Amino acid sequence: MTEIDVFTEFAIMLAVAAAGGALGLLLRQPLIVAFIAVGIALGPSVTGLVTAADQLDLLAKLGITLLLFVVGLRLDIQLIRTMGPVALATGLGQVIFTAVVGYFIALGFGFSSIAAVYIAVALTFSSTIIIVKLLSDKREIDSLHGRIAVGFLIVQDIVVVLAMIALAALGADTGAGPVWQQMLGVVLKGVAFLAVIALAMRYVLNGLVHRLARIPELLILFAIAWAVSLAAVGEVLGFSKEVGAFLGGVSLASTPVRDLMAARLVTLRDFLLLFFFIDLGAQLDLGMIGAELDAAVAFSVFVLVGNPLIVVAIMAYMGYRPRTGFLAGLTVAQVSEFSLILVALGATLGHVGQEVVGLTTLVALITISASTYMILYSHQLYGWLAPALQIFERPGIVDREAAFSEPDSGQPAEVVVFGAGRFGAAALRELTQQGVGVLAVDFDPEAVRSIRELHIPVQYGDAGDPEFLAGLPLHQVRWVISSVRDPQSNHTLLAGLREHGFGGRIAVVAHSEHEARALADNGVDDIIRPYRDAARDVVQRLVPDATSRPATEERGVS
Repeated sequence: MTEIDVFTEFAIMLAVAAAGGALGLLLRQPLIVAFIAVGIALGPSVTGLVTAADQLDLLAKLGITLLLFVVGLRLDIQLIRTMGPVALATGLGQVIFTAVVGYFIALGFGFSSIAAVYIAVALTFSSTIIIVKLLSDKREIDSLHGRIAVGFLIVQDIVVVLAMIALAALGADTGAGPVWQQMLGVVLKGVAFLAVIALAMRYVLNGLVHRLARIPELLILFAIAWAVSLAAVGEVLGFSKEVGAFLGGVSLASTPVRDLMAARLVTLRDFLLLFFFIDLGAQLDLGMIGAELDAAVAFSVFVLVGNPLIVVAIMAYMGYRPRTGFLAGLTVAQVSEFSLILVALGATLGHVGQEVVGLTTLVALITISASTYMILYSHQLYGWLAPALQIFERPGIVDREAAFSEPDSGQPAEVVVFGAGRFGAAALRELTQQGVGVLAVDFDPEAVRSIRELHIPVQYGDAGDPEFLAGLPLHQVRWVISSVRDPQSNHTLLAGLREHGFGGRIAVVAHSEHEARALADNGVDDIIRPYRDAARDVVQRLVPDATSRPATEERGVS
């Protein structure tokens, strides 16, 4: 058979990925699962078409780097102080719980003590890359549960570095000194790394990006170079490249051009991440994952159910509502690519056999696929499980989520606006200037804070949370306006308003004719289409007599 050159191989890979993604879209499957399946099909277990492993791995690493860099770009330093305690407590609590319980489950299946340690530790880590991609696609990366999830996933990434050091020294002399000395060295290097980044933020980066912003192409090149450089430094210092790239994004998050950089990098990020998922699928060896099927199913159920529940319990104890804990907890319902790296390290050191590698691979395949659906349909899943999750309500604990809300101004709310983004914030300012009593609702803590600075009453909450509506003063409200972009959340809001007997009128922003028709069928009183309405206003200002001309019949809902 004639050997295929690398360029042709990548052309085939992209064509198959496009076809697989289209098939997944047709079958309403998430693209992540479709691309992993493409990797399996092209990998050595099936066709063996993927042979350029080094080139594929390089592109995958670049995608991971840009993903975490963009996440860091959008992270507010002030919110790190707010999310830090819950992220640390939840991250460490979940790691300890999963490791301890997973160890005893492994012993129950007859694994040796050292193999049980590897399996237990492998079960504790979740895929930062996959979770951040899913939350970004759902536009929930800026929500409270999204920010908390990113926080404890970063905690996990730091723990996995320390775990690899400890397990590498377990039962073998690495020649690098005692484990505690190695860990202390990692901590000291981490402090020095953070100090250098802080100095760059204080004295270099703001002025530099201000000058580079005159040429957007050069600014984006600098952003990519900065992200990759810090990722490489993080790798060299003993941390993951994810931690380095994330800190690179955080270091630029306070600059005025962060939104421009993030917007320009999103398309490149998504393209490169395609190779990560294909690479992940190509590395799965189907030939050795069937021998431990019963143990794999047991561990998968434990990860899919036990990990989210422990997160819900910890967050409930800290004063967060079950819904927030549940949505954040779903992000740890899978094992990560680090788990495969960890057991591969154990096999290289001679600590575990190939059966442990095969077991972990099968658990990764099951949990990544299942948790992807759980996260994509998280709100519907919570709706089904909400009654059972009420056992985590703690009436005597301070409600942490209430801290994001602005106290009532004393003026009765005549209009409630869900969604405080560009349109919602503009509507709130206009209504306030007209002397109308308003109440804003948003699930993004940063948006809530921005509205609070305008001295407008605001509550942290989600339009897709039926329980939240029970606490709103709906009896005195004349209008409910929703500018939320998620159609499912809007339909859940409409159902919740009916359930609570809301007697006022409802206006919803629609971004397509399909959405508009669906909302009209659902009984919405007024459908707002900002771009079309704004264009009509502009035309009427520029051409005042345009309204007197014969109008063509307009399709769609008015």
